[in-house]
Amino acid sequence: MTATTTGTTAGAREHARAQEAAAAGTVPTLPVRPARDWPTPPSEVDPATLVHAEVVAGGGYTHLAVARGTLVRLTDLAGDACAHLLAYRSDRPWERLNVADTVKVQWQVYLTAGHLLLSDQGRVLASIVGDTSAHQDALYGTSSRARNEERYGDGSAQGPTPAGRELFALAAAKHDLARRDLPPSISFFQGVRIDDDGRPVFEGSAGPGASLTLRAEVPLLLLVANTAHPLDPREYVSTPLEVLAWRGEPTTDTDPLWTATPEGRRAFVNTLADLTARGLA
Repeated sequence: MTATTTGTTAGAREHARAQEAAAAGTVPTLPVRPARDWPTPPSEVDPATLVHAEVVAGGGYTHLAVARGTLVRLTDLAGDACAHLLAYRSDRPWERLNVADTVKVQWQVYLTAGHLLLSDQGRVLASIVGDTSAHQDALYGTSSRARNEERYGDGSAQGPTPAGRELFALAAAKHDLARRDLPPSISFFQGVRIDDDGRPVFEGSAGPGASLTLRAEVPLLLLVANTAHPLDPREYVSTPLEVLAWRGEPTTDTDPLWTATPEGRRAFVNTLADLTARGLA
């Protein structure tokens, strides 16, 4: 039998996946669920199904709490939006997005359609079901007031060049959350890649009309700050972001995402087990 090395990412992934069989006795079993088709976000959303619709100005923010199964689509209308995103369980907001686990568990730092946003409890907060942008950043978070003051002369939430952390603080306060409740965020529509020497390369925008669609896999609270990316080398640029949400169905064990990877399957099993125990599924 060939020994598995954990000295590389590929080797570490092979080793981690090989542990599933050994731990099979402790993995939760799935309750029987009715089969449902995996919903595909429509090109034109039926207004009758909308639960939220707004345009967030450049340098602005929004927040929305949606039911499990809701689809949320973010669209970069003019080509220079940057959607910095935080996600929480709306029914228990101490469970929240963990960017490090989201990247580590899925062996992927460039998040796009088919990937999951994971909580600090190993559960799925939301799944990415559509992405026409392919420009994102899960490494550098959003901007701080101190950094924006250094670069632009102002970083306050009400100023001309607001920092993402300041906008998040305002959005969080609407849900009785404080600055201590703001973990690292994920950014969409302004891309960052790491070159062969390990240095970040700011890729900018995919252009006007790029969109990202999330599906809430739990009762979900989203905080969104639309502000310039901290690695954007230009003067402060931030253009409008459209946010639409409409009724849908959560992922079930018949959906492609459920079985796409062993890691994703375990996260979905954990999620469903918790929701079932709480009477939410």
